[in-house]
Amino acid sequence: MSDKPNRKQHASGAPWRNFYGRLAGKTLRDSQKEFLAEDLEELTLGGVTWEENPERNPLDLRHLFGDRDVWVEIGFGGGEHLVHQAGRNPDVGFIGAEPFINGVAMLLGKVREAGGDNLLVHPGDVRDLFDVLPDASIGRAFLLYPDPWPKKRHHRRRFVTREYLDPLARVLKPGAIFRVATDIPDYVRQTMQEMIPRDDFEWLAEGPEDWRKPWADWYSTRYEQKALREDRVPHYLTFRRL
Repeated sequence: MSDKPNRKQHASGAPWRNFYGRLAGKTLRDSQKEFLAEDLEELTLGGVTWEENPERNPLDLRHLFGDRDVWVEIGFGGGEHLVHQAGRNPDVGFIGAEPFINGVAMLLGKVREAGGDNLLVHPGDVRDLFDVLPDASIGRAFLLYPDPWPKKRHHRRRFVTREYLDPLARVLKPGAIFRVATDIPDYVRQTMQEMIPRDDFEWLAEGPEDWRKPWADWYSTRYEQKALREDRVPHYLTFRRL
């Protein structure tokens, strides 16, 4: 993968934000192309991109989800956890942010099979979504097996930096939960290094079992299954917005 920023992520008038992740991978299957062509527009969260909303007016979440609490999954991968949570919690509205179009296509297939009316997608950079989410509007956020960026010089690209954590803190309600799952020990280190000194979050752990055991409503993703096959140990970190 190239170390050059992906300039296609930036619309006219947007602040400059380097984007280093993948936007597309292997050739899409015909069924995935069908999902994108037929379902993506209906499920895409409007008013997020700079072309749609150059003034960056806040989204009207009540109009989108009614009185439901709203949860966000950051980088949903293939979407299995997001669809699981949406099905388990029909009284909650879900927003999934994922720039990787292959993952978006996989999610759409799962949504078509599972049904439901409480899930919308932002197929792009989560920072653009943070721009337009109202203050203290999100009840829960998930960061599950994020890109580890293993090289030391790339650690600043990880989500657990102030560039991402500050806007996340702004949009989370007091008492909201932020879950992080990763199998990379150094990602755990950086997460704790960034989160523990903050005065707007607290780590909800009283003993080792609190980060060794998955959450009661956890749905193991394909990334976790790969980690387990390769003998890597998952960690489950839970933080609360103060």
